[in-house]
Amino acid sequence: MEEMKLQVFPVLRSAYGGLTKSERRIADYIVDHPGEVMEETVADLAVHAQSSEITISRFCKKLGCSGLKELKLMLAADLSAAPQKDFHDIQAGDTGRQVASKVFANIAEGLQDTLSLLDYDAVDEAARLILKARRIYVFGFGNSATVCMDMATRFLRLGLAIREYADSHMQVTAAALMTPADVVLAVSHSGATKELLQSVRAAKAAGGKVIVITSHGQSPLAGEADVCLCGMGREVQYTSEAGASRLIHMAIGDVLYTRIAMQEEGLFRDNIKKMRQEIGKKRQL
Repeated sequence: MEEMKLQVFPVLRSAYGGLTKSERRIADYIVDHPGEVMEETVADLAVHAQSSEITISRFCKKLGCSGLKELKLMLAADLSAAPQKDFHDIQAGDTGRQVASKVFANIAEGLQDTLSLLDYDAVDEAARLILKARRIYVFGFGNSATVCMDMATRFLRLGLAIREYADSHMQVTAAALMTPADVVLAVSHSGATKELLQSVRAAKAAGGKVIVITSHGQSPLAGEADVCLCGMGREVQYTSEAGASRLIHMAIGDVLYTRIAMQEEGLFRDNIKKMRQEIGKKRQL
């Protein structure tokens, strides 16, 4: 499927990697014929997408919709927003100003895409799990490890017992020693990293709760989550979707941080005051 066409439908783009071959035919048909789909029945769509009515139903549920009617409402919202979401790819002859403009535009639009993808009840559930946890572990590799480090640094300010691990051996060691009172927050763009999946499965086997931040809501990692928060950036030439999604995932972390701080406002203010006092001592007078 052409990336530019798929940009219009963030929910489809998020789920696409986890769809079966027959489900991808449905997604491809929807992207290529959005106007026609809005007028079609389940039977019509099954014929045109060379699929079955049962597969159409399963496809809708994978996207979080109860059926085709709800899917159409979601698609209509995406189509109405499409004129404001032109794709900004980078060309070999672009100037520095043009590159900066396109990169910034795609990040901004990726954030807007994530607003339409994010499950806000899931955000509050994740905040609740983190707030009541005895210990929180943050797992991720590569680009996602920088997200994990940022989240651990920020969450520490809330006085939470939090550690981040970007080493697979340390991850599985910590995961194996988790209890039902502990939470692991796993961050992965693809949601398919073998080592991270092993760590998360070990945490679940030990009774820990799993919160996942990913770009692909139908990924294996998302399937292991007690709570899944999905958000993705826009892929452009000379950069990568994973790189853009790093900033999107940090933004989701900021939303979580803020929701937790709001629930413990007094403690948050006290901790910030203590932290600033000590950091202030490190500054030259």
